[in-house]
Amino acid sequence: MANYAENRKARFDYEILEKYEAGIELLGSEVKSVRGGQMSLEGAFIIVRGGEAYIINANIPPYQPKNAPKDYDPLRNRKLLLTKKEINKLAGGEKNKSLTIVPISVYNKGRKIKVLVALVKGKKKHDKRESIKQRETNREIRREYKDH
Repeated sequence: MANYAENRKARFDYEILEKYEAGIELLGSEVKSVRGGQMSLEGAFIIVRGGEAYIINANIPPYQPKNAPKDYDPLRNRKLLLTKKEINKLAGGEKNKSLTIVPISVYNKGRKIKVLVALVKGKKKHDKRESIKQRETNREIRREYKDH
């Protein structure tokens, strides 16, 4: 299972409450570009409109820039393939509890390209400081073990 893109900032900025696995609707050249590791999830988020989920601001540059169609938009909205039940859960969480839906990573499962989507809650500044402190202590512990 290859990991094509990861949203590292999301794990730092948000507290992950629920995770969902979704398919993504891509063009053929976009699939090649994603498999080549050219996708970026930085600043990407997910909206639910009309009973369908869309990923916004996910950057997939053309596989062959000189061969790409002139009207190709690398930041276009792409439909996510989820069940109605999952879409309703995501929409309910987004509206009622003021939560956000963000993509965490893009990977393959067999021949399919999947997106790991999470329902998240924004961290406060003190929570982020706590995360940094935890990361630093873990790094120090690993250094100590490495030295011995």
